[in-house]
Amino acid sequence: MAVTLDSPLTLPNGAVIPNRIAKAAMTEGLARPDGVPTEALEQLYGHWSQGGAGVLISGNIMIDPDHLERPGNVIIAGKSIDDALPALTRWAKAATANGNHFWAQLSHSGRQTTKLVNPNPKAPSAVKLGLPGGQFGTPEALTLEEIGDVVDGFAATAAVTKEAGFTGVQIHAAHGYLLSSFLSPRSNIRDDDYGGSLENRARILLETVGKVRASVGKEFTIAVKLNSADFQRGGFAFEDSLQVAQWLANAGVDLLEISGGTYEQPKLLGVEGVEAEEPQNVAPSTAKREAYFVDFAKAMQETVSVPLMVTGGFRTRVAMDYALESGAADMIGLGRPMCVMPDAPKQLLEGTIDHLPSPEGELRLLPSWLSWLRAFQLIKTVDTFAVQYWFYGQIYALAETGAMDPSLTPFQAFRMVEDRNKQLMAERNRIRG
Repeated sequence: MAVTLDSPLTLPNGAVIPNRIAKAAMTEGLARPDGVPTEALEQLYGHWSQGGAGVLISGNIMIDPDHLERPGNVIIAGKSIDDALPALTRWAKAATANGNHFWAQLSHSGRQTTKLVNPNPKAPSAVKLGLPGGQFGTPEALTLEEIGDVVDGFAATAAVTKEAGFTGVQIHAAHGYLLSSFLSPRSNIRDDDYGGSLENRARILLETVGKVRASVGKEFTIAVKLNSADFQRGGFAFEDSLQVAQWLANAGVDLLEISGGTYEQPKLLGVEGVEAEEPQNVAPSTAKREAYFVDFAKAMQETVSVPLMVTGGFRTRVAMDYALESGAADMIGLGRPMCVMPDAPKQLLEGTIDHLPSPEGELRLLPSWLSWLRAFQLIKTVDTFAVQYWFYGQIYALAETGAMDPSLTPFQAFRMVEDRNKQLMAERNRIRG
């Protein structure tokens, strides 16, 4: 029987996803300064729950308050657990109101923690992020004891989300965050049991999966977000990803989401990084692709039996159908389109649309006649993140009104998000003394 967008998916743990569309994780920045979920998050995910996706994946839920992806992240760690549980429970109830699944994306930002949050974040090694602008400090290498604390932190956080009513977790091991940076020989130059060989570099991730499974039981869904590659010279390559995927399948994960890139090489955003992209040894599909990682998933399916989710660039029903019918993907992840059309999954499933909105191509901080300035790396970086901030602004609008704000410009969004981040950090620092 042909697999279509409305086909249910049964995961290895027995959980049944009602259709093949997922709302992929997108950072929200809507928690209180102390990391407790807010009513705005409940409203936002209530809208998305009614939007028809079979599963919603939260934005980064941080396991360490000193390593945030951005101010306004939800935090589940230490003393905050008791305070956060009632709000987490309300959030999970709103996010599952339509009978869909809701997974908590668990994350530690590692060396990609900005100076605003932590000037000397923990990482596999003291290798500084290679980005202009001075936003990131020099990291400190984790001790063996601290690595154990990280693993325990993921497990404890997963247990809390299960208690709160989430139906699963996604362990974030992509995009250059802590677990991802352990996998890369560029950012992991350790010479102990957590560095050197791929087996050693993957050790913390596999230990995390094992501890999380022990904390939540066999029936609770555990997914992992994994880079297909970092797309950087000397980094985590597709051959490495394929091996790690096999190890994760053997460790009992229920689904892998295939993504790629880091802050230095933001392939996940479909843009150029700070260096030339490193080609990967993956054959392109015969069909015209619009999704970034379909070829990697298709190659991975040949040796990995665990269900795969592909996110990044999907805009047409034709491309989604191809990914499912060709066996490249078992789930289709939608991100940015959900910011401007929260019921996109429902409309796709009902057949009322076959093409999703794609505003990012039109959104630039700089007018087209100044596009030559993007040749300068700092300008290009600011321009890229201004577009990203426009989508953050749409998430704020969805949380407040249930609809996007078509009048918002990238420049307005950039200032709005930056001002909000500073206010959140000021209040966070005041609370922490």
